[in-house]
Amino acid sequence: MVLLRQQQAPSRKRSSSSSPFVPPFPPSKSAKTLQQNDVLETAPAVDTMVSVLADAGCTLINPAGPPCLPSDPHQFRRRLHRLFSSSQNAPSLRSDFLSGFSSYIHSSPNLRRVLISINHDGLSSTRSESIVRHLLLVPSVQLDLQSMLLEKLPEYFDASPEHSGGSLSLEDDVARLIINQFRWLDFIVDHNAFTNKLMQVLSICPSHLKKEIIGSLPEIIGDQNNKIVVEGLEQMLQEDSAIIVPVLDSLSNLNLDDQLQEQVITLALSCIRTIDVEHMPYLLRFLLLSATPVNVRRIVLHIREQLKFVGLSNSRASQHNKLKGKSLVGNTEASILDALRSSLRFRNFLCQEILKELNCLEKPRDHKVIDIWLLVLIYSKGESLQKSIEKMFKKKIIEDCIQEVMLDQCICGNKELVQDYFPSFLSLSEYLLACKEQRARGFGIHMYICLFEEFLDNYSRQEVLGALVSHVGSGVSFEVQSALETLFLLASKYAHDLLPLSCHINGILDYLEGFSVENLHKVYEVFSHLLLSARSSSDSYGSSVANELLMIVRKQVGNPDPKFKKMGLIGTLKLVSFMGDKSSASYGSTSQECVHSWILWVQKSNCEEALELLKASLESCRRYPLPLILFYDELTTILDNGTLHPSIMELIVKHVGEFESVFLSDLEGGKMPSKESYCGLEGELWMNLDGDISPVCLNILPLASSSLQSASLQFLPANFLLLSTIERSTNQGSLEGIDALLGCPLHLPSSKYFYGAGWKSLTGKQKQIVGLSLYYATNWIRELLNAFCTVVGRIACTSQATKDDTVRKLLNRFRNLVYLEILLNNSIEQHSILLPELHCYVDHFGSPLLNHSNHTGHVEKNNQQKTQECTLPKSNRRGKKISKASSSDTNRKLQQPTILDVLKKAGTMTSQEVTNMESSGLISQGSSSKSQDQYLCDPDKLVTIDVSPVAKALETQRYKFRPLLVQCFSILRFSELPLFLYLLRDLHYKLDYFTPAKQFLARNPSPPAGFTRMAVNEFLTKITPLFPSLRKHFSSALFILKGSDETCQEHWNVYSSSAENPDVPNLVLSRSGVSMSTFKETLHCFRKKEHRILSDLLEAFQPIESPDAVLSDIRSNLSQGTLEYLYLGAYSYIESVLNIVCSFSFMLASESLLTLESSIISFQKFLDKSDENGKTRHSDFIHGVPPTLRSRLGASAQKILRQNWDNSEVLSVWKNKGDILEKILHIYLENCESTSDLLDDLACSVLPQVSSRKEDDDQHGFPTLCSTTFVVWYRVLHEENLTVLNKLVKEVVLLEKPRASVQLQTVEELLVKLQHSVKVVVSLVNMCRTHHKVTVHSMAVKYGGKFVDSFLKVFDFLQAHFNTFNELIIHLVKELQKATRTIQTLCSEAKGLKQTVITSKIPATKRSMERFLFCVKALLHTTSSGCSFWMGNLKHKDLMGQVVSSQAYVDEQNNHVVENSANDDDDDDDEPAIVATEDYREVE
Repeated sequence: MVLLRQQQAPSRKRSSSSSPFVPPFPPSKSAKTLQQNDVLETAPAVDTMVSVLADAGCTLINPAGPPCLPSDPHQFRRRLHRLFSSSQNAPSLRSDFLSGFSSYIHSSPNLRRVLISINHDGLSSTRSESIVRHLLLVPSVQLDLQSMLLEKLPEYFDASPEHSGGSLSLEDDVARLIINQFRWLDFIVDHNAFTNKLMQVLSICPSHLKKEIIGSLPEIIGDQNNKIVVEGLEQMLQEDSAIIVPVLDSLSNLNLDDQLQEQVITLALSCIRTIDVEHMPYLLRFLLLSATPVNVRRIVLHIREQLKFVGLSNSRASQHNKLKGKSLVGNTEASILDALRSSLRFRNFLCQEILKELNCLEKPRDHKVIDIWLLVLIYSKGESLQKSIEKMFKKKIIEDCIQEVMLDQCICGNKELVQDYFPSFLSLSEYLLACKEQRARGFGIHMYICLFEEFLDNYSRQEVLGALVSHVGSGVSFEVQSALETLFLLASKYAHDLLPLSCHINGILDYLEGFSVENLHKVYEVFSHLLLSARSSSDSYGSSVANELLMIVRKQVGNPDPKFKKMGLIGTLKLVSFMGDKSSASYGSTSQECVHSWILWVQKSNCEEALELLKASLESCRRYPLPLILFYDELTTILDNGTLHPSIMELIVKHVGEFESVFLSDLEGGKMPSKESYCGLEGELWMNLDGDISPVCLNILPLASSSLQSASLQFLPANFLLLSTIERSTNQGSLEGIDALLGCPLHLPSSKYFYGAGWKSLTGKQKQIVGLSLYYATNWIRELLNAFCTVVGRIACTSQATKDDTVRKLLNRFRNLVYLEILLNNSIEQHSILLPELHCYVDHFGSPLLNHSNHTGHVEKNNQQKTQECTLPKSNRRGKKISKASSSDTNRKLQQPTILDVLKKAGTMTSQEVTNMESSGLISQGSSSKSQDQYLCDPDKLVTIDVSPVAKALETQRYKFRPLLVQCFSILRFSELPLFLYLLRDLHYKLDYFTPAKQFLARNPSPPAGFTRMAVNEFLTKITPLFPSLRKHFSSALFILKGSDETCQEHWNVYSSSAENPDVPNLVLSRSGVSMSTFKETLHCFRKKEHRILSDLLEAFQPIESPDAVLSDIRSNLSQGTLEYLYLGAYSYIESVLNIVCSFSFMLASESLLTLESSIISFQKFLDKSDENGKTRHSDFIHGVPPTLRSRLGASAQKILRQNWDNSEVLSVWKNKGDILEKILHIYLENCESTSDLLDDLACSVLPQVSSRKEDDDQHGFPTLCSTTFVVWYRVLHEENLTVLNKLVKEVVLLEKPRASVQLQTVEELLVKLQHSVKVVVSLVNMCRTHHKVTVHSMAVKYGGKFVDSFLKVFDFLQAHFNTFNELIIHLVKELQKATRTIQTLCSEAKGLKQTVITSKIPATKRSMERFLFCVKALLHTTSSGCSFWMGNLKHKDLMGQVVSSQAYVDEQNNHVVENSANDDDDDDDEPAIVATEDYREVE
């Protein structure tokens, strides 16, 4: 049948003799069916198409199989193209061919036959391209065939995998076969038409086919018509976001120009917010790989703002541990991270831009979780950017931009996500934990805990523990403390999990001797948790941990070395607190699952072990005072924080019950039954508050005078503290069982030894006993106050009369304390002794005194040492030798003046300054002892002993005293001014301890251990109620200071008598001295505005009367109770105080001024921080308040400087405390309306009027400016002028930026300001001609050189505007030359006179002036001007301008080089004060 149709074709005839075509393969059944179907197709168009193909060598209708192509497909395509384009009937033939082909492919089988790949000539088994593929490469029919096939495409949309129930192979999927024909065509005849047709069909394709076509667009269309493709894809993407992945794949393979590329990136960025999460990795990878230095910032910004990453809910995070396998969200997030990491790996500019963008973020609300991941991804790249990321990470944490909740969202519940980045997180944790900043270390602790909690495998947890142990071994105190805190938190929550890993942290126990006391507590707390968990577990590794720890502490307790004994006591008592605690009976998960009998057995075993440890530790330290003190203090802390087992409490109570027999004696009718002499000293009862009803007294003198029993007084306060704690814990907080001790008298040396000839009659040993008796009495009263002040607020069941009586006794005990410290201070001044330590503090860890069984070594003369040594038993002789060494070591520490020097530099007139004292330390041994004794013992001479100055003899040993607890401050509201001052000073110490920037360690070498365990927040909470009392006593002090400065003997006697203080007639109290010290101490405490108590502190210092009109108007616009309102009120009150004290006290006025400045600075910081955090948006009105306050501050400073202070005491303050005057001057200059104008007036008009002679004239209007204070004024003016110049340099730099619009008026204003600054420095430097002090000359050389060095930075600016302002610039340079010539002369004279104070500053100054010379030369050479420039050697002249005859010049003409012709300057300008030997050059 096929042959018949071929014979009927008009264009192709075959002879009848031609044999039919024999296919190489036998016809199949399907071929026969096809043959029958072909018989029915008799359309002429189809015959024409078949004959044309046959004529070209292609057999389309093959009964035995698929169509066959000729062996040369290129010849086949050329013949067809020639036939359709060059033949006579080409148009009609082409039309018939296309019509026939269209009819032929109307049948699906036929269409599939022409689309599938076929053989060549039917002879080869190699698959080739389809007939359609060959026809598409015929130019004349390509476009028509493309359209024909694309139009056939919708007929096969239903043959999708969704409809067929499964995926189709390529040969069965006609739609895919059609699309496959268009891939990688050698050419496209009409790109526009084909592209438009393809995009039309593409818009209606089903999803699966649309994705197939979109992904193939680069292979189908090529690089032509990219704009049409991009626009079409953009429109389709808006309609269906599911095609984003093939669209991105297609766009990434297109060769787009810059404009289209930006359009594509914009399109991709717009999809970030709407795209499905599973497609996000592809989008991010496309964006980051498409980034260029031009658009990278926009891409990074959009990704940060719109990417919602790790936004997991808490429920998902909490349930994560219960799920198995990775969820879809987890997989997607992992893919996102992988996409980000792979995109950032080799593109450093992307990383740099991300870091730059994150660094620009300042507000916490602008930071997101993705920021942490970006930093971690970049950090994991390598070492190139790790340092930068670590610094940025720390900065963001300190600024509270990266918070712990963000880290929780990153790590918690995302183990699979964090797994690959575990090393990076761990490395960042290590860095943070080693930072100095507390906030950074706190974040590092949290990160370590999160990693430990999230990763349950042994390897990860070993890595975490190994890093923490490395921190512990660093030796850096804050790093060790933070690492131990982390281990403690882990051990308290996961003790059972840590047991199998205990071998990784056991090494810490080998380095205990290097830890501080606080860190030792943490170490033993960690291992105590492990021990309890181990004893509750039957595992072998658990028992090994417990046995090892118990063995270590037993060895340490039994070690004779005091350092190891101290460690053992801390460890033992820590174990006792854990093992003997009732709440630890069922510790750990293992014990919870045990039966009741097992729990009881564990509890009994722990209790017995704790009891044994307690007995052993107590026995080991009985003979050593300081270890026993440590034992009592640690045990007191344990009882304050928990309840021990009854059997343990029974042992403690039994031991403490010995207190009465050791320290107390019975009285009869409130008096001693007999009077005895102790080492030749008579004793008497002091401070008996209970009178005749007092049953007992405290035996201080008898014990202090006994060589064998004196050591017991060393642990008396600690023993009583433990006694009071036990009493309070067993009697529901009441101390009624020991309330007789509060009012009982003290057996001390007779008061007659403290006046008249009594002191002079004492021997050295007796003076030592007297001093030690006062010292022990002082600390006894301190512990009384600690114990009973603690329970004053807790007494609920007692009557009001009992409360009032207790408060009365406490006030009297405070008066006793002040009185005893006055006597002790004076006693030590007359006879220096080394006071024994009464507590084990932190820094003096291995003190040799720890091992002393007595303190008889605290003597200073060899004969006294021998005398006391004779009274000792032979067994104590060896300890005596150790005592000598320790005493000498401590004496050497006491003799170092560095502490007092540091305090002198503090610059505050408070308890921490000692510059106004008569001496800078303790009176040296043997120096002026005779005169001092006469001074104390002269009965006719009134000795004024005031509590206002710091007790200088006690200050260097203050750290040995027992500390006053914060609860003692509750008595402030009842106390009078002297007691208030005493407590305020102690509060000052504690505030300094919580303020690391202050010199707490300079005044107190180490805080007491009991105090250091209090947290900052707890301390601040407890002192907040004291602020009203601060204000009350501050007002009282101010009222007293406004009166006369007279001593009030009656005032002191009344309070002293009520406290039963012995009558020492030579002791008086100066009310004005106390009031002045109270005034200064209160202001100093007020300046320490801790933000957590800021509101309460400001509220306490609000004005009673209405402020002036300006501040009243400002406050009227603010809401009452806000911090802004309180700030203004406190400022108004302090300002009114300044106006009052300005009439009689320079020192108090300066303190008030410094407080005002501190308030303004604090107010400004508060506003800035509020704006940064975004919590409050302050109006422009609020931001205008600080400038107003600064203006008032400057006026107050001016008032102080212009006040006529004619008091000789004030003059001595000026001489000794020049830094106070310096601060006032800085405040005056920095807060005036125009600093530049004020400097000009002071430097050019005021300071020149001051003569270098002693006779001063205050016609200039500043009485504070005289020859004595001239140096201070001179230095401050130089510093402020240099500051003004540096600000001008910054303004010039801003104007030189390319984007800055420069106006001539602005330039002229800057030049005028520069001229003012130059004028000031010239005037200051030339003052050296009339002031011949070396200090003045040294400052002129130093600050003059710095000024020139800063001035050099504006030469580019001068050169840019020289043509416009040449006269002004030339005058500016010539004016500065006057100063440089004088500086040159100063340098010359200093070298000649060998003034090293000046010569050390000459090299830097000379370099600056040489640079200045050549910069001027370059300026004049590069600009067209008619000015002249000479450069040469100057004549050798002195400061007065006279030529020095030591040097002559042969030819003056040889010393000048004329660059340009000009008229000579005046002779005055040719008077250089510069030494010629320095070969210095100047501008004429």
